[in-house]
Amino acid sequence: MWMLLRAELYKIASRPRTYIAFAAVAAIVFVFQGAFWADGESYMNLMLQNIQDDFELDRGKAINGYLMCYIILNTLLVQVPILVALIAGDAISGEANMGTLRLILSRPVSRSQLLLVKWIASFLFTLVLLIWMALLALFLSMAIFGVDDMLIFRVRGDESQIMQITADDVLWRYVAAFGYAALALTVIVSMAMLLSLFADNSIGPIVATVCIVLFFTIVTNISVPVIEQFVKPYLFTSYMVGWKGFFYIDTNSEGIPIKGSVENASMIYKSVAILAGHIIALTGLAIYLFRKKDILS
Repeated sequence: MWMLLRAELYKIASRPRTYIAFAAVAAIVFVFQGAFWADGESYMNLMLQNIQDDFELDRGKAINGYLMCYIILNTLLVQVPILVALIAGDAISGEANMGTLRLILSRPVSRSQLLLVKWIASFLFTLVLLIWMALLALFLSMAIFGVDDMLIFRVRGDESQIMQITADDVLWRYVAAFGYAALALTVIVSMAMLLSLFADNSIGPIVATVCIVLFFTIVTNISVPVIEQFVKPYLFTSYMVGWKGFFYIDTNSEGIPIKGSVENASMIYKSVAILAGHIIALTGLAIYLFRKKDILS
């Protein structure tokens, strides 16, 4: 199985499309960093326009590496599922398209093992992509903008809030956030892998995965009571941005932030369980269908 995994990782590394994802992440991060380096104060003025009379701060220190990474992740993690689908959607359909699927299955390896190897390889690609994102969005931003207390801007109903997290209480939150993002993106890996069973070319599963994510995301953002009550709780896209919960710090009865706390930890645990359930269900269904599938190519 290890030899099979090495071969699969080599296939991923040898495809030009693999590096499109890393180049896209780097380009987006550099654009954000360049824009904030040139005129970050305009962003701060926009964010503070409703509260700047009641809240005074040094805007120069507010724009630091921690805030920069948070802003980048808000934009980037919405796009990353598309980049993940480029690899996972090609897992089985790519072999079918090249006519090598029957040849691989003629070796002493079960279909379940083959699918799991491809799943693991796609998962490792996702992890490496997130590490690359962390190096650029977090650590490079820290090197460029420095570190200080982190401000989180939040809208709850009609009320705008600003929360301050001390510099020594931020880094672990990013570790947890990237771990959560890895779990959420693994759902995309499992779904794209499942869809790749039904096509003999890579384009179909990739496009289908992207369309499903976009459709579910749009439905998730529709504020209609019947959808919020009966639809949203069952869509994995409702939990994709759950990583933000690690930056919503809890407060005591006097409204003072509690260091090392998370406002709604139980909701994060619930989201993790639901995402893990999606991964198990999608991967299990993919294994079952692949074992029953007639291989004609």
